[in-house]
Amino acid sequence: MSPGDEQGYTEAGHTRTRLPEGDPYGGAPRRNSRSSSRSLVTVVGVVVLLIAAIAFANRSDDSSSHDSTTKRTPPKAASTAATGTRPVETKSDGIPSGFAHSAQGAESAAANYASALGSDGMFNSARRHQILQAISAPDATSRLQSGFDADYSSAFLKEIGLNDDGSAPRGNTFVNRTVPVGTKVTSFNGNTATVEVWCSGLFGLAGDSSTNPVTSSWFTVTMKLSWSGGDWKILASSQKTGPTPVTGDNPVSGADEISKAVKEFGGFTYAR
Repeated sequence: MSPGDEQGYTEAGHTRTRLPEGDPYGGAPRRNSRSSSRSLVTVVGVVVLLIAAIAFANRSDDSSSHDSTTKRTPPKAASTAATGTRPVETKSDGIPSGFAHSAQGAESAAANYASALGSDGMFNSARRHQILQAISAPDATSRLQSGFDADYSSAFLKEIGLNDDGSAPRGNTFVNRTVPVGTKVTSFNGNTATVEVWCSGLFGLAGDSSTNPVTSSWFTVTMKLSWSGGDWKILASSQKTGPTPVTGDNPVSGADEISKAVKEFGGFTYAR
């Protein structure tokens, strides 16, 4: 920005000196040294005043810039903080609880419940019952428990290579993990909600002798939730395949690498 743009700044005029035509000393008497000295003093005085004026102007400009900087109001922390309802901080049997009584709270609950229902804990009878007690509505717990018990039968566990208690055979690591990718509320009326959770999943046995290697899948879980006891709880749950993206070109990892990753990388709690 030029000095002329500053408020209160007046553009300085230009001084021109006109020399006499012809020989300046030809037909006129020379100025005496005294007169020249006075002129020199006058010029020096003007220069000094001009320098002082410029220095003062620059100082004033720096001061005003400094003042404008120091007086600038810093942004509030809230302007850069994450938006939305604060994530829950309580858990029931290791599963987040205490969700907000809102559509957003229902989405967060559904994402966490999808992760719990898609965990390896569901393959153990005692742990499965704990999970269902924690996330289902009281009037739906018995029905849901009966349905899931039938799904995780001894015959099914044997078919996928697990022991009767849902554990992996010696030398193998069982992997069953669900990762919510997104949520969508399809209906909400205050005390009931239907939420779809788009998920990616890992399932299989990691081990040199495994005949059921770990594979990935994509599916959508639909949950009907009700507001019960100050929290969102599951009334019903169903699952369908997809949407499924095109598989990437990543090289397949070995069983040891998969097993190590599953043990070292924990799962998430989810909030929207």
